[in-house]
Amino acid sequence: MATSKNGSKSKTQAKRATTEAKKSAAKTAKASKRAATKVAAAEKNQVQTVVETAVDFPVGAVLAVSDRVSDLVEPWTDRSKAQKQVKSYRSSLRKSLKRTERRGSTARRKAITEARKTRNQVEREARKRQRDVETTIKRNRNEVEQRVRQAIEEQTSRAQGVVGSAQGLVGSVSDQLSALR
Repeated sequence: MATSKNGSKSKTQAKRATTEAKKSAAKTAKASKRAATKVAAAEKNQVQTVVETAVDFPVGAVLAVSDRVSDLVEPWTDRSKAQKQVKSYRSSLRKSLKRTERRGSTARRKAITEARKTRNQVEREARKRQRDVETTIKRNRNEVEQRVRQAIEEQTSRAQGVVGSAQGLVGSVSDQLSALR
């Protein structure tokens, strides 16, 4: 785009550029305004939510307490309702006591069974060890008796051998004495 003699193109271009710049600035301003409006609306909603929560929570707590008190007091406002409530409490208490008694009974039975098992196990182990000891004692006694018998037999046979030798010597000495006389 070259400039003309009188510079009209340049003015046109300048006007166009100025117009575009104004439009762009207007768009940007409009977008910024829109964004700021959205941010402001979001912040307003957040603040509103926090305020509502701050108000709703105590009101809800009061209503919950009121309902609970009502539920507690309501059965006692009329004599027949109060009697029903007492009967219900008694029934509930009986059930609870029976349940507790059953649990105690079950626990006691289990403890007794466990104690019995343990006692039987200990007794069995004691009998086994006693048998083992008695068996060992018998085996050792038999072994000792057998060795003693064997030693006695050996000593007896040695003694008989010595007696036989002595008799043989006495006989030969006596024969020699008789021959000398």
